[in-house]
Amino acid sequence: MIQKKTIAVGMSGGVDSSVSALLLKQQGYNVIGLFMKNWEDSNGQCSAKQDFEDVLRVCEKINIPYYTLNFSKEYKEEVFASFLKDCQKGLTPNPDILCNKEIKFKLLLEKALDLGADFLATGHYAKTNEDHLLLKAKDLSKDQTYFLYTLNQDILKKVLFPIGNLLKTEVRKIAEENDLCTFNKKDSTGICFIGERNFKTFLNEYIPFTPGNFETLEGQILGKHEGVAFYTIGQRKGLKIGGKGDAWFVVGKDFDRNVVILAQGATHPALYADSLTAEEITWVSQMPKLPLICSAKIRYRQEDQPCVIEKIEDGIIYVNFLKPQRAITPRQSIVFYDNNICLGGAIIKEPSPSYFALNKILGF
Repeated sequence: MIQKKTIAVGMSGGVDSSVSALLLKQQGYNVIGLFMKNWEDSNGQCSAKQDFEDVLRVCEKINIPYYTLNFSKEYKEEVFASFLKDCQKGLTPNPDILCNKEIKFKLLLEKALDLGADFLATGHYAKTNEDHLLLKAKDLSKDQTYFLYTLNQDILKKVLFPIGNLLKTEVRKIAEENDLCTFNKKDSTGICFIGERNFKTFLNEYIPFTPGNFETLEGQILGKHEGVAFYTIGQRKGLKIGGKGDAWFVVGKDFDRNVVILAQGATHPALYADSLTAEEITWVSQMPKLPLICSAKIRYRQEDQPCVIEKIEDGIIYVNFLKPQRAITPRQSIVFYDNNICLGGAIIKEPSPSYFALNKILGF
């Protein structure tokens, strides 16, 4: 008799992981649910309690065992501490990518294997193939490979993405047809530990307000800001700078002087750059031969942008874009693609202004 494979499903309390567990159960696998608690908040802002209740109801509905795992300590040490360190430097990190790397596909995967599972499955919109490469999901509007680029082939050998070949509408329909309580649950957005709170309010619990000047590129003082850490490149809302002409946007930050630099207009040249450098490079498979013509995203949901990876020197990768990119943000990720194959990515170090932008800024 052939023994059934056992698959542990990371269950968040959302519709995607619920349907992932259901589909695997219907396919005849031994399925166990794993619920992670990654954040403990005395203010009760994180939705962990409601999410766990939904996981419990789904597991009982499809008749699978479940475990609760508390990774709060590890999350704070491996993810939140790094997030806070970058914010204190006035940078804009992406903790979701680090969470996937250090928590979901490391600690959770290890726990799944310890429990006797052959694979870990999650509700991410992504796919893999027989060569254990990372591929975009069928539903490109929901594709999450941008957040998964740090996973290499050794990890992907042990990972399944059951809904990667489904549209989101199909996932919700399956959940409703099978009477899962999560079928119409709103998708989670943002960062778990911030929850429904204002980002600035949350961050102020850890980083004190340090007022400084808003300045133009020419050094003219426009007003006061509450702290470099609370603003990001390309930001428009919350600046409270009025006056004539176009809206003001954040185009730079001078952390040493505690200055946030602003310029008017959504298409101001200072918002654009046609090249960048990045660090902390990871590849899903082996490093490709360079120079490489491919495409990249510098933020989630951005359309693929044609680019050339020119070279890697001393751990720094040099990337040129066919067209200038808007609001390239240090400590966000750049993720590389060959059509639907995710090649890997890196953490943005700094943008390099295009000749066009430099000429406009300098008045030539």
